Amino acid sequence: MPKYVIEREIPGAGKLSATELQGISAKSCGVLQDLGPTIQWVESYVTDDKIYCVYIAPDEAMVREHARQGGFPANKVSEIRTRIDPTTAE
Repeated sequence: MPKYVIEREIPGAGKLSATELQGISAKSCGVLQDLGPTIQWVESYVTDDKIYCVYIAPDEAMVREHARQGGFPANKVSEIRTRIDPTTAE
C-alpha cells in the first residue's frame, strides 16, 4: 500500500502544548477509526510552523478525506517512492 508524507502548515506548531497535541492526536485517531482500516497514521514530526505526517493509505484522496474530516490542513501530499538511510551507502 502506498505511503504518503503530508505537510501541514500550522503556525506556531512547535509551541503547541502536550495537551493540545494530545487533542489533535485524539481527533486524528477518531477520524481514522471512522474511515476504516485502509488508512493508517505512522508518525508525525512537529517543527516550528509545520507538522509532517506519514500515512499509509490506498490513495491521496483518502489522505485528503482524513484531513477534511479532521479539520486539518493538508497543504502538500506527496507519495513516498522509496526510503533511504545511512545503510543505503553500504
